[in-house]
Amino acid sequence: MKKSLLAASLVACSAAASAGPAAYVHTPTVEYGETELELHLGTTREHGEERETAAVLAVGRGVTQHWFTEIEAEFEREGSGGSRLEAIEWSNTLIFAEQGELPVDIGLLLVLERPMDHDEGWEVKVGALLQKDVGKVQLNFNPILERHFDAEEESETELVYEWQAKYRHAEAFEFGMQGFGEVGKWNDWEESDEQTHMAGPAVFGKLPLGDHDAIKYDLALLYGLNEHTADHTLRMTIEYEF
Repeated sequence: MKKSLLAASLVACSAAASAGPAAYVHTPTVEYGETELELHLGTTREHGEERETAAVLAVGRGVTQHWFTEIEAEFEREGSGGSRLEAIEWSNTLIFAEQGELPVDIGLLLVLERPMDHDEGWEVKVGALLQKDVGKVQLNFNPILERHFDAEEESETELVYEWQAKYRHAEAFEFGMQGFGEVGKWNDWEESDEQTHMAGPAVFGKLPLGDHDAIKYDLALLYGLNEHTADHTLRMTIEYEF
């Protein structure tokens, strides 16, 4: 019985980590020859739990017109404790046409992650990146499958999602909504009160620095949509492009 409870806890924790407070929405965009330095930050607190703070440092590059690759280091801190390295991740975005050529822009997300706790094995993520422009509104929706391999405990393929909608008011300031969620096993979803769903307002912007350099940002305050999700999560991304 204890082993069963432990296995369930490990699976739940690995699923929750995928949509941690520093999670961000991927987009099917590739800028050939561009290098990106990214910092993703987030903080949240579940009912009766210590505050969880996460940070992701990433460096990436558009190596072709259709392939963007990056390396990420994920850090986490609970309560007043020290920060620890949680995982190293290799993330790849592939696109199949130039933006706007298809009715819906389509990309493929491929991620290989190595947790520092080697009992968790390796995590693989495969997802579709979907984007549609409707006038000045940009819509994104990304269904993503995740699974651990070579782990101490048996893993299942789980379904998570990311979405956002933003209004392009001006390059330096755009506004909209973002959301993240986890529904459990991809073909056998958890009961609704056991799933995780969060959404809330977001702001975005790009500040040109001359030549091809720019700073991009996005900031979102996410509200838990059921009792299984933390009440509030604050997340942000700062990105330097050159």
